[in-house]
Amino acid sequence: MARVLIVGAGLTGSLCAALLKKETARPLHLVVWDKAGDSGGRMTTANSPHNPQSTVDLGAQYITRTPHYAKKHQSFYDELLVHGILKPLTSPIEGMVMKEGDCNFVAPQGISSIIKHYLKESGADIYFRQCVTQINLRNGKWEVFKETASPEQFDIVVLTMPIPQILHLQGDITNLISECQRQELESVSYSSRYALGLFYEAGMKIDVPWAGQYISSNPCIRFISIDNKKRNIEASSEIGPSLVIHTTVPFGVTYLEHSIENVQELIFQQLETVLPGLPRPVATKCQKWRYSQVTNAAANYPGQMTLHLKPLLVCGGDGFTQSNFDGCIASALCVLEALKNHI
Repeated sequence: MARVLIVGAGLTGSLCAALLKKETARPLHLVVWDKAGDSGGRMTTANSPHNPQSTVDLGAQYITRTPHYAKKHQSFYDELLVHGILKPLTSPIEGMVMKEGDCNFVAPQGISSIIKHYLKESGADIYFRQCVTQINLRNGKWEVFKETASPEQFDIVVLTMPIPQILHLQGDITNLISECQRQELESVSYSSRYALGLFYEAGMKIDVPWAGQYISSNPCIRFISIDNKKRNIEASSEIGPSLVIHTTVPFGVTYLEHSIENVQELIFQQLETVLPGLPRPVATKCQKWRYSQVTNAAANYPGQMTLHLKPLLVCGGDGFTQSNFDGCIASALCVLEALKNHI
């Protein structure tokens, strides 16, 4: 049975795993590694340390389906809607730009529930805190090294992490990337920002008419969401409200190498001007998104880049498409095609 390693448990990686299970006749041993402590990638949902039922989406906030992809990716939307993983976004988001025919969805159990659904469907063995450091060719297989534990061998490797992390890998992989491919990979750029999740005690009320708000006049804060309200979940006597703040990209870039504590305090200061009088939360989670959204994708390699054929080594992810739900589906489908020819 061929051993397939997928590096990255975000949307592209989890969907690749699910599609490989569903679409390939040959049985595969699927393994997913991620360097974080949980799945989700940039579709991550954090839990309050005081109450696991209180959650906040730190990455993607909602999913926008355009008329073009409503047809092209209909089966993906239908599946998630049937399972109740996605529901139409009905809460008011102030400042949201809507184009004709667009439809927005939220994930009632948190945005990472989409990734968890695909990983479950895949039947893959999933391991967290696995940071890949180098990839070598060894007797017709890939020997993949990680920071902790011994290297392991695989017949096929799919890399779905942000492209700068692929370029940092050591070993034979550095010689397998052609000059033309390297230029293309180095041309991919990302925006950077911070997200701050705030968890409040039960019974606390945030009295505003919106569930989310885009802010254009603040140097630090770009978006605020009362996360439970966004998902149509009322705060109760057991579960307090949760709030997420996304910073502007210029703020993210300026403070990228600052300490999380320093950044968090700066965001709190600005939050006081936007929502004055908020009490201090009972818990916080500050997330640095060094690779937030792709601003320039690898244009000459739509969907995926094959670095080696025998054994197969393929890269995928939003760096080859665009940073949204449909971009990741498109990449996963391209990776599947590349793999199907060799399985």
